[in-house]
Amino acid sequence: MSRPSAIGGYEDWPAYLRSAPLLDGDAHTARLARLLGVPAPRPLDVGAARVVRTWEDDGVMATELEWQTGFGPPTRAWRLAPADASPDTPLPGVLALHCHAGVKWVGADRLVQTPWSTPEAERVRASSYEGRSVASDLARRGFVVLAHDTFAWGSRRVTFDPPPWRTRDTLDLHEQAWAAGGHTPTAAERYDAAAAQHESTLAKAAGLLGTSFAGTVAHDDLAALGVLASMPDVDAGRLGVVGFSGGGGRAAVLAHLDPRVQASVVVCMMTTFASLVPAYLDAHSWLLQTPGLARELDWTDVAAARTAHHQLVISAEDDALFPRDGMHDADARLAELFAAGPGSHTGVFVPGPHRFDAAMQATAGEFLTAHLG
Repeated sequence: MSRPSAIGGYEDWPAYLRSAPLLDGDAHTARLARLLGVPAPRPLDVGAARVVRTWEDDGVMATELEWQTGFGPPTRAWRLAPADASPDTPLPGVLALHCHAGVKWVGADRLVQTPWSTPEAERVRASSYEGRSVASDLARRGFVVLAHDTFAWGSRRVTFDPPPWRTRDTLDLHEQAWAAGGHTPTAAERYDAAAAQHESTLAKAAGLLGTSFAGTVAHDDLAALGVLASMPDVDAGRLGVVGFSGGGGRAAVLAHLDPRVQASVVVCMMTTFASLVPAYLDAHSWLLQTPGLARELDWTDVAAARTAHHQLVISAEDDALFPRDGMHDADARLAELFAAGPGSHTGVFVPGPHRFDAAMQATAGEFLTAHLG
């Protein structure tokens, strides 16, 4: 019996990495690109995106887009803008980055209210975002917002047909538990159970190929930022990023890698690396814990490399994923790092658990409005 592919749908990934140099730029970009192994994305602009469908919802003009990064399945994304915006007046652009949540069957559609919302997207929206559509609400504030599926999520997910053997064994255990409980799982439940175990396989493949799981996600995020910046009604001098949890980590990385980011919002994804050891290591995915990163940079150094930009970090005091002292130590360190820069750091602590609720979203929206206009 031949072994099935361990990177289903991504068999062209190794060849792409052989032809793609590491991302280069100034000293900040080059250092983090080296540590994460970030491949330089092929130049993409809005002209490379195919329009799938459009609709209007409560003052927001929405467009579903699709583009090809150069490997793996096509990327699906959603562009949202005020329906009454003048095409002659460019608006600030915001890249909205979806969370991890252990849910990979869906991607950025958890941030967008569509007429075709799936139960899975609705469920993550309810549990993590207080039922709000983050990207749609930001568009109502006057931004052009782009929300895309990143590597291994949604349209960019891996195929398990058939699953790799280790993943198959994990699925067999889940199937036994579901059967014992009289539960018939959905395709999404099966996929997410498999993907939870398979993320380590992707991280192993990435390391072998000269990148990392976080570096490949950053590749997709940089490509999406390029698409957003190229839109004719977007002011490329006023770009921001916002993300919750794993999306917050992606926002910190993107602001470090790309000097075009003028404002970043990191929600419930800030601590020191030292505070994660030993008890909190298993609370996080490969998005945060890239081998070798902590030898040169703390997580606060990743977030505060570019002190010319404006940063908002929102942390939840009762977040089960981070020790409280780690969050507060990180906030003090960020304030210290930004003190000498022309930009700013704003740290906000709210009571309660890990989430990005409506009040926190309003804080983020007000911050982006203040600093991007």
